[in-house]
Amino acid sequence: MVTILDPTDERVPVERQITTRSGILTGTIGLLDISKPRGNVMLDELERLLKQKAPEVDVRRYAKPTFAKPCPQPLREEIRNECDFLIEALAD
Repeated sequence: MVTILDPTDERVPVERQITTRSGILTGTIGLLDISKPRGNVMLDELERLLKQKAPEVDVRRYAKPTFAKPCPQPLREEIRNECDFLIEALAD
């Protein structure tokens, strides 16, 4: 069993069920660097691990122009059209 914590209100925790997983990862995973310092370092390591553990998965990299603003609509559409999954990285 996995416990997911909801940071919006700890006084009344919400229990949620995780969707059943097949155990097989296929498709394209996008890695989005939001342009905070060292986010790219974390994504470099994550990409290395994904390629090692799931070599059949295609990994694509994306970067926001700045972390201070929302992701531009054209970039969001590009990611949506090219990826099955997205991991967004933020780090300091």
